[in-house]
Amino acid sequence: MAEGPKQQMPARRKARKRALDVLFEADLRDRPPVEVLAGYVERIEKPRPDHLGYAVGLVEGVAGHLDRIDELISSYAEGWTLDRMPVVDRNLARIAVYELLYLDEIDDAVAISEAVELARQMSTDDSPRFLNGLLGRIAEYATR
Repeated sequence: MAEGPKQQMPARRKARKRALDVLFEADLRDRPPVEVLAGYVERIEKPRPDHLGYAVGLVEGVAGHLDRIDELISSYAEGWTLDRMPVVDRNLARIAVYELLYLDEIDDAVAISEAVELARQMSTDDSPRFLNGLLGRIAEYATR
């Protein structure tokens, strides 16, 4: 029951992209991510995609651990403050750090490569390298 070309992006990548959309909007509007998420989910047509549950889990997880996640990003982002990072990069880092620290079923390398790939598609030319280095340092810390 394949859908054709739409199926090419893996489900979890779609979920990460949706989570990024919500976190990006929440960040720009200075609104609670879970509040933005509720409106976002309401607007999605039924039947809702299978990956939506993972996207919701990512947003809720990032929101629930935001202080710790931001503390780690700030500590390991050499020469960068959270406020100076592009909004896309900051929120991709938040998703990946949540996956690194709190989701055992996601391999660290996958969490990092997915963030890097989305940065390649959606952010600056320097973002993939920046995120790869930042997330690599955090993954090393997390495995100690």
